[in-house]
Amino acid sequence: MQKRALSPISPPDLTVELPGSKSLTNRALVCAALADGTSRLSGWSEGEDASAMLEGLGRLGVEMEEEKGDLIVHGVGGHFAIPLHPIDCRASGTTMRFLTACGALVPGRVVLDGTPRLRERPMQEITDVLETMGASVRTVAGYPPITIQGGQLSGGKVTIDASRSSQFLSALLMICPYAAEPVEISAGPITSRPYVDMTIETMISFGAAVDVEGDQHFRVSNTQPYLPRRYVIEPDASGATYFFAAAAVTGGRIRVEGLTQASPQGDVRFVEVLQRMGCSVERAPHATAVKGSRYLHGIDVDMNAMPDAALTLAVVACFAHGPTTIRNVPNLRLKETDRMQALKTELEKLGARVSLTETDIRIEPPAKVEPARIATYDDHRMAMSFAVAGLRVPGIVIENPDCVDKTFPGFWDRLETLG
Repeated sequence: MQKRALSPISPPDLTVELPGSKSLTNRALVCAALADGTSRLSGWSEGEDASAMLEGLGRLGVEMEEEKGDLIVHGVGGHFAIPLHPIDCRASGTTMRFLTACGALVPGRVVLDGTPRLRERPMQEITDVLETMGASVRTVAGYPPITIQGGQLSGGKVTIDASRSSQFLSALLMICPYAAEPVEISAGPITSRPYVDMTIETMISFGAAVDVEGDQHFRVSNTQPYLPRRYVIEPDASGATYFFAAAAVTGGRIRVEGLTQASPQGDVRFVEVLQRMGCSVERAPHATAVKGSRYLHGIDVDMNAMPDAALTLAVVACFAHGPTTIRNVPNLRLKETDRMQALKTELEKLGARVSLTETDIRIEPPAKVEPARIATYDDHRMAMSFAVAGLRVPGIVIENPDCVDKTFPGFWDRLETLG
């Protein structure tokens, strides 16, 4: 098995440029693909998740090419082609869920499949609502592979359960401009709500009309389809958390160019979590910076709005004084791996004491972080989060380091620049 050994660094004082947001890329791709005309996406993610989405939309008849670093997307005006073969979503949950919704617009049969782990990730919530809107959907007990027989999507009032994943609601929202009638959605409690707000902001940027009524009700017009446009994708806020965390644990200062607090990405607020732990944050018109503190202290924080950043926080917590409790993150069990159990296993290798409930993680930091060989479970966020520990203490080895290519190709090269 491949591995990567990390070495401690001196406190850096650097500006870094990061790749585009995977979450914004995949949302912009769906909107651009559905638009009637040609869009140009700048700063798009080149990770495996975005690659899976590109390939899947290509199988639905969307033509794309790269030009001077931009991605040119020739939208189909809501008229997807019928794919001849099953679409491989690889390990990408967003691709599986977004293309399931897109499949409901296809006037024929669409089959979606993926990795063994993707076959363990739930799909029932989105398939149920698509069936109420006129599509025929078959799953394997609520899990992939999925077969959709779509066509004309009805509108009207629908209900969707977004308590396990906001991706179900985002997937539904993005196809609603192409329904036969306006769509009124009731969602109930929504986990990771900032991702839904990101979806709506992307839809509006492409010309859709979306009204938000309170916290759980949405209305999407069917008379304003997506328009082609130039869309600039900002740096990935989830990827930035590892560099902000690096500043926190080393006592250095790291500035991320192009990422501001006006970002629609929920993980941009991770800097507020670090601020509570003792770091200082600099907010500029075109960048955000974090300066670490010689003294970090544990906190009690609800991370439901940014569950991916919960892994980064868990590693930072090992260098704090006093325990840290990460609350309201039950959906970590439904990600690329059971991240709650994986965190417990790997944090304990570092010497931390970790306790879990169904929704929370409590971390008591060790007196001294121990060297360890970290298993990553083929999970990109496990690899990148625990890499932060290796910037502070010797002897941290990351197994299967190439798994970071899912969302952040070039991560290890960027990390090396800090030293």
